[in-house]
Amino acid sequence: MSLDLALMARDCGEWLRASGPESDIVISSRVRLARNLTDFPFISRASESDREQIEQILHARIDALQSAGKLPDAAPGAELHYIDVSHLDEVDRLFLVERQLISREHAEAEGARAVVIDGGERFSVMINEEDHLRIQVMHSGLDLNRAWEEINQIDDLLEEQVTYAYNDRLGYLTACPTNVGTGIRVSVMLHLPALVITRQIDKVFRSLQKINLAVRGLYGEGSQAMGDFYQISNQVTLGMTEEDLLAKVADVVPVLLEYERQARTFLIRESQETLHDRVSRAFGILRTAQTISSEETLHLLSSVRMGINLGLIGDVEIPTVNKLFVHTQPAHLQKLAGMELDQSDRNIERASYLRRHLNGGKTEPGAN
Repeated sequence: MSLDLALMARDCGEWLRASGPESDIVISSRVRLARNLTDFPFISRASESDREQIEQILHARIDALQSAGKLPDAAPGAELHYIDVSHLDEVDRLFLVERQLISREHAEAEGARAVVIDGGERFSVMINEEDHLRIQVMHSGLDLNRAWEEINQIDDLLEEQVTYAYNDRLGYLTACPTNVGTGIRVSVMLHLPALVITRQIDKVFRSLQKINLAVRGLYGEGSQAMGDFYQISNQVTLGMTEEDLLAKVADVVPVLLEYERQARTFLIRESQETLHDRVSRAFGILRTAQTISSEETLHLLSSVRMGINLGLIGDVEIPTVNKLFVHTQPAHLQKLAGMELDQSDRNIERASYLRRHLNGGKTEPGAN
């Protein structure tokens, strides 16, 4: 079934809806698996003909699973969408990156490549990314076990259809050595503004690195931490079982949650007026700005989101702010506007969009 990205842009995926456990701080839980087909070279060495064959084989196998009704019904009544990424324009590819459905590397690559997305946006399957297959499942809040159960089911179904590159001693063979073994990447996206404000964040991250957990930004490897969002994930997969790696990430998250909550309590106790001023200023700017950049928007929305959780703002809900984090990104703004916009026009459109969604139908002084 074809997918209307402009229509999709008006909504948001399940992982943004703040409906899962600990969703005041944990935005989402994600489990990703890297897999390769045994009869083809890794993507870095694959010819265009190889890439086309891989894409055709996997497309046919996934279609067969869908037709047989075997894939998980992530959203009742939802369709499975197969998107030829190689034929998308730049804005559409960036849109899928902002949506966390494909990686930036997948968007910027060349040659035959595709992505399969379920209607609820809880799972996606990238074809011909760094590996032949990158399967991911995302859930709102801290929900790693359910994400693992679903992705394990999808992986087993696909393995019945194709032969994975596998070694009895090493496990699943992948393009990057850090993925060899289970091929699993377990990650949790956290919103940690209080640890940033109290300047404890670097100390926390140094502790995570000592136990071989990686810290990345909003869009994964190589990205900066925008809006105080951080992804915590395992760094290696060899020599540990999937359950071990899930437990390693799951065990550290409650500690991070406690640190963040302690930092928020400290800010309320020791500098409540300063904190309230920070939140109020951020909310005021977002409700009245005539032009605003993506970076400033994320920074200000981070303060607003924390303010809502601390009871300092009462007329906006967390799911609305989560939605704004994504909908104010460049590609989403252009899809929602129905046209390509240069940076200056995007900044104006972003400010207008924020005013419409944060003023509750009322016009703030200075707003259009």
